[in-house]
Amino acid sequence: MNSSHIKSAVQIEKLCFPDPWPESFFVSELNNPGCIYLAAISGGELIGYAGLQYVLDEGYINNVAVHPDYRRMGIGSGLLRELEKKALELKLAFMTLEVRSGNSAAIALYERLGFVPVGRRKNYYERPREDALLMTKQLNN
Repeated sequence: MNSSHIKSAVQIEKLCFPDPWPESFFVSELNNPGCIYLAAISGGELIGYAGLQYVLDEGYINNVAVHPDYRRMGIGSGLLRELEKKALELKLAFMTLEVRSGNSAAIALYERLGFVPVGRRKNYYERPREDALLMTKQLNN
């Protein structure tokens, strides 16, 4: 993913999340040397993206989104598998993420990819107020 994708990413955010990231967040993430962002492209258009921030041997998946018209086609899982490959190249020990506790589709996806629930962050999300399920995947390096 690069800066030419930001405007499309913001539009996908608005379609996917009740509290979407603004453009400034994407600019900051793409300029952070400790972040990797991957883009899914179809017909020259951004249809999904995923980001990983890393420090030492820890990886944090801070955003995954797929345009609603392209869901259930393996795009999200493909992005996450590619992030895992990058994490292994970086010799990260594990990846973590947070997901809305009511987002059963995303939780099922993460579980299929080997993430396990390890905790809960009470009232983590706003608009609407909701707990976050903390999930982790150990990596075999």
